[in-house]
Amino acid sequence: MSTPAPLPRTTLEAMRSKGFLWSSWPWRGLGHLAGTMVMGPLAVLLLAPFSVPLIMLGEHVEALARGEPQGAWTLAALLLFGAVLLLLGGPFVALVVAPIERWRLRLVHPPIDHGHRATGPGLWHRARVRYTEAATWREFAYLLLLVLLLDNLTWALLFLFPVMGLFLVVSPLIPLFGETVTLGWWHFEDPLTALPLVAPGVLLLLLTPYVCTPAAGVHALVARVLLGGRGETEELRSELVEVTRSRARLVDAFETERRRIERDLHDGAQQQLISLAMRLDLARMDAPPGSGMERTLSEVHGQAKEIIGSLREIVHGIHPKVLSDRGLAAALPELADRSPVPTRVRVDLPRRPPAHLESAAYYVAAESLTNVAKHAGATEVRLNTRLEEDILVLETIDDGRGGADPAGGTGLTGLADRVTVVGGRILLSSPPGGPTRLRAEFPCPPSE
Repeated sequence: MSTPAPLPRTTLEAMRSKGFLWSSWPWRGLGHLAGTMVMGPLAVLLLAPFSVPLIMLGEHVEALARGEPQGAWTLAALLLFGAVLLLLGGPFVALVVAPIERWRLRLVHPPIDHGHRATGPGLWHRARVRYTEAATWREFAYLLLLVLLLDNLTWALLFLFPVMGLFLVVSPLIPLFGETVTLGWWHFEDPLTALPLVAPGVLLLLLTPYVCTPAAGVHALVARVLLGGRGETEELRSELVEVTRSRARLVDAFETERRRIERDLHDGAQQQLISLAMRLDLARMDAPPGSGMERTLSEVHGQAKEIIGSLREIVHGIHPKVLSDRGLAAALPELADRSPVPTRVRVDLPRRPPAHLESAAYYVAAESLTNVAKHAGATEVRLNTRLEEDILVLETIDDGRGGADPAGGTGLTGLADRVTVVGGRILLSSPPGGPTRLRAEFPCPPSE
């Protein structure tokens, strides 16, 4: 059973859906634009009392353009007074217009929040809160945009397409009432001569949904940015910050647990195995030479030594003691010595990075060398570590076959996740034929 497609929520989604022309969206877009033609003049009417000085200024400027002398101080005073009056009264008008615009927006866009803060009692307190919050000034910017641009564009668009299209379609009927159809220099006095106007009129009407609906969608996007509240964005940002902090806490807890396991293995199980190996060696020395017991004890003693060696490798891989004691400058050369692929190390660290960055960088280096040994077929690896201003950079460059792919199960995704947790990033260049260059960058400001 197929799942029905989700209903479009915006004009852009609606235009990409099937049956757009037969849906309600063209009418909704047309209705939104028609509402803009009403709201524009209404906003001008509400702003008029606060725009009188600017209107007078415009008249003085026109007179100056005609060559009539005007006082410079008068022009400056009108400009200053008009700007102050508009800035004082304009936000108040915006607070009246914005709720209506958000309500109109529901025709072509999901509902949006206003983003205003709650206010306490008292007219002065409410005014102070509203005039000092960003949401009010965004609404004021939208109001100016509506008056100066959006309303004019809407009038032009509606006149050019649906109005002109309808006029051309009915133009052959106009001469029947004794009127003349006039289009610029052309005059049509009878229905037959006006008949060719029907075709372009039909074309304009057919184009109307495909022009007016996206225009309403663009208007909706502008309104969403300027009239929509930032609460959802702030909440999402807070959640992302909390997720990042939670991941950092998990990494810290993981590092703490790794060091505890390392300490328990080193001081507990490893010491007990060493003691057992010594006892086996003493028992072997006490056994009759050449006897079956001596051979058995020798075999068990050899196996115990192998287990001790394996355990030491495990302990060293969890968190090498040299990394805690002496840092990356000492731990990376030791790591390179144990690599099956010859590795050249270069460390340039004028200061020691924080412990969590050292641990992450060491992990990246260890995993990178392991990947090179398993998958690259390389004969040499270069391992470079340095500080570039406030960035700790660790690079591995091998001369292998290249073609490394994070989706290929080589552990690169795990490396990227590990680096991302501490705020870093992984860059990989691995063209077919090599060389492969893996670069890990960790933010490391001096304050840390």
